[in-house]
Amino acid sequence: MKPLSILAILAASAALAAPALAADKAKEQAEIQKASKESLAKFYQKKPAIEAEVKAAPGIAVFRTYGLSFIVGGSGGGGVARNKAGKDTYMKMAQASAGLQAGAGEKDLLVIFKSQKAFDDFVAKGWEFGGAGSVSAGAGGKTAGGGSGQQEINDATTYTLTRNGLDVGGALQGTKFWKDKDLN
Repeated sequence: MKPLSILAILAASAALAAPALAADKAKEQAEIQKASKESLAKFYQKKPAIEAEVKAAPGIAVFRTYGLSFIVGGSGGGGVARNKAGKDTYMKMAQASAGLQAGAGEKDLLVIFKSQKAFDDFVAKGWEFGGAGSVSAGAGGKTAGGGSGQQEINDATTYTLTRNGLDVGGALQGTKFWKDKDLN
């Protein structure tokens, strides 16, 4: 087969695959938007004052995470960062931990930025930080224990809710956030 023929076949294949990839991208973005709205509603229900914080903020980020731990653990997920003007940036996150811990769960994370610079840095560079652990439980979107709370970091306030699962213990952990190259 001639090199020109191979290139033509590759170009045709790419052209045929493009609509499917665009549909998958739009579907995944819609799923993240839906999860974000559900998460915000749960945060507002749990602590109504959060809604005023969100409206006043220069930007927010909402993530849904899934994880497992037994001595060592890991979790990951995706979400969206939205500035005050309504521009969305899709992002991913990953977390690793080690310590006296055991559990599995699904959590919602809300980050409310206190300054435009903090929001812009988060979107452009991502974040990396460490922390500690808690005891939390949740089922069917209901939370008990330490799975609901807030933390002040990097000129932002973070809130977490355990949607489903159980986490017990304390651990050193590191978390990283970055732009999702496939969805932006």
